[in-house]
Amino acid sequence: MPHNTLNLKNIEMEHEHSHGLECGCGCGASHSHTSTRGVSLALIGTLAGGVLLLNSFIAPIFYGSESSIVELSAMIGAALMALPIIVHAFKSIAKGSMHMDELVALAVLAAFAFGEYREAGVISFFMLLSELMETRTALGARAAIESLIRLTPKKAMLLANDGTESEVDVSQLKAGDVIRVRPGDAIAADGEVAKGNSSVNEATITGESLPVDKYPGQQVFAGTSNLTGSMDITVTKAGEDTTLGKVQSLIMQAEKTRIPIMRIIDQYVSWYIPTILMIAAVALFFTKEFDRFIAILVVSCPCALILATPTAMVAAISAAARLGVLIKNVADLEIAGKLTAMVFDKTGTLTTGRLYVTKLEPAEGIEPADLLRTAASAETLSRHPAGQALIMLAKEANVSLIEPENFEEVPGKGVKAVVEGNEILIGRESFLKENNIDMSSITDPSLHEEQGFSALYVASGDKCIGWVGMQDKTRSEARQAVSELQEAGIKRITMLTGDRKDVAGRVAAELGCTDYKAHCLPHDKLDIVKNIRSQGHSVAVIGDGINDAPALAEGDLGIAMGAAGSDVAINSASIALMNNDLKRLPFLVKLSRKTRLVINMNLIFGSLFIVIGVILALAGYLKSTWAAPLHFVGSIIVIFNSARLVRFGEYLEPHTEESAAGKE
Repeated sequence: MPHNTLNLKNIEMEHEHSHGLECGCGCGASHSHTSTRGVSLALIGTLAGGVLLLNSFIAPIFYGSESSIVELSAMIGAALMALPIIVHAFKSIAKGSMHMDELVALAVLAAFAFGEYREAGVISFFMLLSELMETRTALGARAAIESLIRLTPKKAMLLANDGTESEVDVSQLKAGDVIRVRPGDAIAADGEVAKGNSSVNEATITGESLPVDKYPGQQVFAGTSNLTGSMDITVTKAGEDTTLGKVQSLIMQAEKTRIPIMRIIDQYVSWYIPTILMIAAVALFFTKEFDRFIAILVVSCPCALILATPTAMVAAISAAARLGVLIKNVADLEIAGKLTAMVFDKTGTLTTGRLYVTKLEPAEGIEPADLLRTAASAETLSRHPAGQALIMLAKEANVSLIEPENFEEVPGKGVKAVVEGNEILIGRESFLKENNIDMSSITDPSLHEEQGFSALYVASGDKCIGWVGMQDKTRSEARQAVSELQEAGIKRITMLTGDRKDVAGRVAAELGCTDYKAHCLPHDKLDIVKNIRSQGHSVAVIGDGINDAPALAEGDLGIAMGAAGSDVAINSASIALMNNDLKRLPFLVKLSRKTRLVINMNLIFGSLFIVIGVILALAGYLKSTWAAPLHFVGSIIVIFNSARLVRFGEYLEPHTEESAAGKE
């Protein structure tokens, strides 16, 4: 029934408190488990009334059709089932709200007034059964939210300064506390690994099914599952401030929002009921057949029509959340299907955001291994990404490193250190020239930059002994994602970056972007997005949600990549992708279009169902006792058609490569 279907958009579940489902059966509740119990009690009442109604059809065989038992069973059974409907209708009218189920209440009252108890009972039974099915569906659609709530344990093992353990309520945790998580435990709060190594299943947050290895210094999230080792975790966020808490609130926020078609339907409530009443009254006046009057009222109750949009949206939100795509407003999901252009930030979005050594070019007389050993040894104490890339390559090549002496890092320029008695300098060309280093032993440094490398030059003593070329690798799935977006009808794919033009051109060509812009500052990105929109495009902006915040806000749709654990990313965009898998973008576009298709199918079916039903009732072909079962069947068809969306996206293979690296 409509009052239940509207509640699909209005149910609010919180961890401790919830505004329960108010169904036509009168089963209001204040907690989700109470809602379920209320629905179960209403089901028992419906079945009891149904048994008495069935008895009124069977009793004439044993007692005769004139027996008072027959009429009494029909009257009591009908009353049991009709009362919740009638009471709810009067409450709605008293509050000044119309949910369209008043039509059914009027039909039931009319049947009682004319002593047609069996008709009243049949109508009430199928209407209540329909309501209960829709209510159960509403609760079932939120099973994912309830499971998220249950993921966070209620207790945590708190470590004191002296190392002793004590079990405390999760609600008592605060930033700075240290908790111990053993294998098989759910992590109770967001935090940073202080001690221990383990594998953690983060599927509930990122949508990635494969475990992620964790070691000291890495971030972990509340509600994820610790699989293998024991870890001591320093709490950074607890309770509603955790990433899981934000995921819960975002899903609930999305379910309470509405797209334009839902608001349009509500606008027509005021004239729909009077129109149906007029049609039913005209039919009764000319035909004098009371059954037609009731049939018109029952079949015109537009449950299927009202269910068309919210059921599809709830199913789509559930499908997206399962893959780590959080949609704040269902209207944003609708926009995703209309996109014609996408604007990507390069670093950290299309690329990994990490530097990798892709070329070693030693000077004449220098071995590549010696160049790597010297450079990596000098960078041993550096935390700069370039230094870390050198150290990583040295470890992969099994090159033994030497502890540097007199290490000094010059911000923005390079490092100085003494390795095996030799003074080593590593940095850009300008840094070495400042220190009077002879660069004649290598080719023209400007050529290295033009080739798309970020070049670091290595000097020993007063002479350059070679250079190291570094590049930020594109994500392994980026080319496929761009190709799928173009196949989906995205006409323009623009890449923006603050990097050099030669680097930007290489990445754009590698991925198949239609155009790119280098040397972009945040305000430049904003101007470019405005310009693309002015050309008539519907634009989505994809970035990390930090330095891209102005452009994200300017686009028709802002999508934050790798938002797990990032408040800025979650809050700055319309849609947050909890991991860095770019294949989620074509999925989002396809999900939007599939949802719109399902909604249109539901709306067409719901409209035809009412029109054909009313015509059949007017013609006398549809009896009132058949109108209620047909209404029930129509609602179920819409619900099951929408439910298909829940499994949408199962074709996506879990993204595994760089899953851990992408979050750094």
